[in-house]
Amino acid sequence: MSLTNQSVPLHPMKRDELVLGHKSLKDITDDICAPVERIPSKEWMGLFLTAKTLFIFYILTIAVVVSTGMGLLGVNHPVGWGTMIITFVFWVGIGHAGTLISAILFLFRQKWRTSVARSAEAMTVFAVMTAGIFPLIHTGRPWLDFWLFPYPNQRGPLWVNFRSPLLWDVFAISTYATVSTVFWFIGLIPDLATLKDRAKNKVRYMIYGALSLGWKGTAKNWSHYEMLYLILAGLSTPLVLSVHTIVSFDFAVSGLPGWHTTIFPPYFVAGAIFSGFAMVITLMTLIRIGFPTFKDYITINHMEVMNKIIMMTGLMVGYAYGSEFLIAWYSGNEYERYVFMNRALGPYAWSYWIMIFCNVLAPQVFWSKKLRRSIPVMFVVSIFVNIGMWFERFVITVTSLHRDFLPSNWGQYAWSMYDTAILVGSFGMFFTIFLLYLRVFPAISIAEIKPVMNVGKENEGAH
Repeated sequence: MSLTNQSVPLHPMKRDELVLGHKSLKDITDDICAPVERIPSKEWMGLFLTAKTLFIFYILTIAVVVSTGMGLLGVNHPVGWGTMIITFVFWVGIGHAGTLISAILFLFRQKWRTSVARSAEAMTVFAVMTAGIFPLIHTGRPWLDFWLFPYPNQRGPLWVNFRSPLLWDVFAISTYATVSTVFWFIGLIPDLATLKDRAKNKVRYMIYGALSLGWKGTAKNWSHYEMLYLILAGLSTPLVLSVHTIVSFDFAVSGLPGWHTTIFPPYFVAGAIFSGFAMVITLMTLIRIGFPTFKDYITINHMEVMNKIIMMTGLMVGYAYGSEFLIAWYSGNEYERYVFMNRALGPYAWSYWIMIFCNVLAPQVFWSKKLRRSIPVMFVVSIFVNIGMWFERFVITVTSLHRDFLPSNWGQYAWSMYDTAILVGSFGMFFTIFLLYLRVFPAISIAEIKPVMNVGKENEGAH
């Protein structure tokens, strides 16, 4: 029988739906605007009061440390760099996933980014704000921190050292914060105009009207908006690589064994994306719990894709950990070899193996499709990853300093309760700002979610 006479059913590949629940355009607008327009839920109030309490505690702790001195922290001789720098690098890393999801995935036209991009961008801005405080405290005299910036001054020949990576940090972080904030705000403009149009009192109407910069939704508005958004995405993309590369130079350009290595720039970037995506998973899980209607927009499919990225970057970070030992052995430098053996077997071996478990072993559960689509499992793994990434920076900083070239100069980091208080309090600052953002701005882009609402539904009834 001729094949041309047969009816051959076509089974096109089924794409996952990006918006569940058969939403109409009005449903999408109502659902996304609801957290901004309605009285906050008990869950949100509970989280906000907890975060606010931690934030107030954080401010008081910083005030005590600044007024009394850095001696309250664990920094000493020989460990002159402590938790201020460790937590600074940690928070800068957290901010990387937002730019990656928003800018790079936008340039590659990945439609799944639309539901999580807005909150990831906000996370970037708030994480960089949180990070920026730590180098200022680390200087020991924060009232003189304006000396970090090169500007015409009356101090004679006293200028900043342009060859110092600590100054490069000032430029890199401030540029990253500025571009990320502008990128995030530009994406908000159409939705702010929507909130203005829906406002039921004059104050809200005036505030959102001012923030929306006169947006009318005309073809000319959209043309300029899309052009500017694309330009900012292009500018933001190299920042993902450059910012944490420059942060890694704080360590890599030194002559200290354990720090003086060329693997740090790509290793730090991979680790930053790794920890950033873990924080996105943590936040998206909390948003799904606090705002149940968002489950139709932030779906299990979105979470699964991010878990795959966490698994991939976890393998990259694990490869970097192993290659460091190979490089130390191959170098023939006995000091370099000793530093890495000391990390794995010395007094701080417990921190090294916590890092290995959290960053290398825990994400491997995502090889199982069932586990990487499980909300409780991914939430626990995301917490483990962020714990592990903080310990990675602890291992790099402390174990390289506490035993240097002379055994007579060896010592331990004198951890104090103020180190713990500032570390925990920084999460209070971050979550306070993030929870306020959820109440003031739409957490999902209305303008971007509507064009993809039918993705995955084209093949319904194809069978």
